Amino acid sequence: MKNIWKSLALIIFIFFATPNLISADQNEMSTINYSKDVIYQIVTDRFWDGDKNNNPPSDIYSADCQNLHKYCGGDWQGIIDKINDGYLTDLGITAIWISQPVENIHALHPNGYTSYHGYWAKDYKRTNPYYGDFSDFDLLINTAHQNNIKVIMDFTPNHSSPALESDPNYAENGAVFDDGSLLGSYSNDPENIFNHNGGTDFSSYEDSIYRNLYDLADYNLNSAKMDNYLKDSINLWLDKGIDGIRVDAVKHMPQGWQKSLMNEIYTHKPVFTFGEWFLGKGEIDPKNHHFANESGMSLLDFRYGQTIRSVLKDGTSNWHQFHEMIKQTKNNYNEVNDQVTFIDNHDMARFISEKSSKTSTDIALAVLLTSRGVPTIYYGTEQYLTGDKDPENRKPMTKFDKTTKAYKVIQKLSNLRKTNPALGYGRTKQRWINSDVYIFERKFGNNVVITAVNKSDKTYTISNLKTSFPKGKYRDILNSNLAGVDLVVQDNGDADNFDIEPNSVSVWECTQKSESPLIGHVGPMEGQYGNTVTVSGEGFGKERGTLKIGDEKAKIISWDDSKIKFQIPKMSGGKYDISLKTSQKIESNTYQDFEVLNGKQVSIQFVVNDAYTRTGDNIYLTGNISELGNWKTEEAIGPMFNQVQYKYPKWYYEVSVPANKKIEFKFIKKDHTGTVIWESGKNHTYTTPKQGTDTIKVDWQE
Repeated sequence: MKNIWKSLALIIFIFFATPNLISADQNEMSTINYSKDVIYQIVTDRFWDGDKNNNPPSDIYSADCQNLHKYCGGDWQGIIDKINDGYLTDLGITAIWISQPVENIHALHPNGYTSYHGYWAKDYKRTNPYYGDFSDFDLLINTAHQNNIKVIMDFTPNHSSPALESDPNYAENGAVFDDGSLLGSYSNDPENIFNHNGGTDFSSYEDSIYRNLYDLADYNLNSAKMDNYLKDSINLWLDKGIDGIRVDAVKHMPQGWQKSLMNEIYTHKPVFTFGEWFLGKGEIDPKNHHFANESGMSLLDFRYGQTIRSVLKDGTSNWHQFHEMIKQTKNNYNEVNDQVTFIDNHDMARFISEKSSKTSTDIALAVLLTSRGVPTIYYGTEQYLTGDKDPENRKPMTKFDKTTKAYKVIQKLSNLRKTNPALGYGRTKQRWINSDVYIFERKFGNNVVITAVNKSDKTYTISNLKTSFPKGKYRDILNSNLAGVDLVVQDNGDADNFDIEPNSVSVWECTQKSESPLIGHVGPMEGQYGNTVTVSGEGFGKERGTLKIGDEKAKIISWDDSKIKFQIPKMSGGKYDISLKTSQKIESNTYQDFEVLNGKQVSIQFVVNDAYTRTGDNIYLTGNISELGNWKTEEAIGPMFNQVQYKYPKWYYEVSVPANKKIEFKFIKKDHTGTVIWESGKNHTYTTPKQGTDTIKVDWQE
């Protein structure tokens, strides 16, 4: 009876929904461009209990949420309620990132933990019943879309659930099901869908990929069955209407397989996808940059998050170090505006603590929402929730107060991101700085936003401030909620002297449309022939012009003044510039490094036997297609691995390559100076499978 009433409610909802909802192009909602968006991260179980009928049994449920390792009752109906009562819509956020919606294990972990967080998957083609059923999920998607809110789902293709190979009764033994049919468990794995290499000690990139993360049963992503299952599963949720994906633990999976996953997603339905590559405080990892630039997905920007926390949470860094991070990451990431920024999340202690305050939280939010990147607000930050590391940082929401300063800051600046393209597409320029004060400008065309922050307890007089503003007086967008002031600018962009108050933020803006075409964003930044890509910016005009990838003209799907959709033409794989001309023959700027793939991608494990090296040497792979570097040694794939799945002198690596294609390849040695030694003999040849995965093994040719 309960399901009948829910289905009837959904039918009534759809029937009476606005015409825009009925006829909406889902691609418009899920468009890859998130540069103007503000994401609100929700741990579904901890947000709001909207339907008490789906609460878990007592052994895994804490009714008063005193045991934070157990379920607390939050569900999709609770999120729907907070959209409908205006809490989320008035906040101004444009996307919600929810816990992985798939069915998780129901067992209590031996240490008393439960799967409330959604990361212990059991069946990727069924829902977590404690969040709701598919009709509840449909209602969540429709309610969000009706209110112009995108829905991003968490996704865990690295592992299932806690398991011990020696104990089949440990939790649910990592068992994975395909819509109710058992695929395998960690102690009973006839299809070889798991890796059985023990737990990682995090000593190397290789070790962390092919061994278990803690006690979580690690998937063998070179298994054709697991590859097919995970890709089918994400397509199911894409078809349910999700608009984005956050991929868990990307540091712990082969990049080659993940690139083939992104090809699957972008071919099925191009949605914004970003991964979690955790970086500790002060950590910089070139592999992180390479992944963001080559995998096809963006990343959670942990370096940004750790740095802003050091400046405003614990005071161990200052604005000079923050701006140095801004400069370096601009060069590190091809698409720095697509990296997902934050001040706290479910894997970190809450921003507000003994060393920080409500005021420092307000300041951090203002900086976050006016910085480059896609800003993400962790649920409850606007209510100043506290808590150290997991699970204290995942306390339930206890109030939904729209009058807090943090709520108002998010509200004002979320709306500014929608109206001023400088925040979505602009570059960052430092205009005034010392240890306490940071004034930075974002500019795109004639659109300008300037943020002025003073984190200290003293007043500074600001003189000689240069801006890109036209002459005039500029009001503080925050209406002095953070002790901001107005700004007066003269003809040459010079600002009059002013005092910046202690612990204050001022935000000023100017919006002026450009008359010439300016590309601000392209997404996705890779794809195969026929895939749809969106170009965003301004000044494109209402009439169709022409758009090129390199020298090839693309087929235009739609064209308006700020957004163009096109199909990738048939062309050789490689990286190209994108440019356009308006119907009036006015040329745009060029957008660099768009990657055209040589067709549908499959993940192949390349193995070379008897490749002996000297200390400091590494083995790399190259070949006759762009996915293998087009024989360019500086773009060869690697360094290859030789410690876990195969051991020296065998080397191996997963690579994403075009399906059903005959390729040629060779292996090379590189020493620490970059000197290259090619293997001898003829090129190796191999025809890749039409789908799934495979392993190709050859001997090193002396």
